[in-house]
Amino acid sequence: MAIGEAGERQPQAATPEALVLAISDTERRLTRRLAAVLAHHGCTVERWRALNLLAHGESHRMSELAEFTQLPPASLTRLIDGLVADNLVHRKPDPRDRRGVLVHITERGLVLKHALSERIVAEQMLGDVDEQEAAALLEALSSVLAALR
Repeated sequence: MAIGEAGERQPQAATPEALVLAISDTERRLTRRLAAVLAHHGCTVERWRALNLLAHGESHRMSELAEFTQLPPASLTRLIDGLVADNLVHRKPDPRDRRGVLVHITERGLVLKHALSERIVAEQMLGDVDEQEAAALLEALSSVLAALR
């Protein structure tokens, strides 16, 4: 959206640059809102992302967690150390690779993840975007993400 003379938002051409700017701005604003919501539970966006990935019951390697949380290895190690200290995740050796470490969520971690999910839903993070619009947006973003891999 472009800003008109009277300050109102006006549609603009769907150029690649406009799309990148819109996605970037949306991500920044959502992340700021998400951080405020998570702070009520003493959680960071990175902790939430790690718990979200692990909540599906599978163990994940540190490299997968680094990519998903968007953290460099040293920062991820500190994040996982904190999650272990809070009994939200456990580490175990990877049986397929002696050097590797698998991380999995604990029962306490699942409880926190579900509480965070409920809080995010209650806060209506996307404003008045309805379920159909959200589904279409998710599909479009999934296509963009797949193209970027």
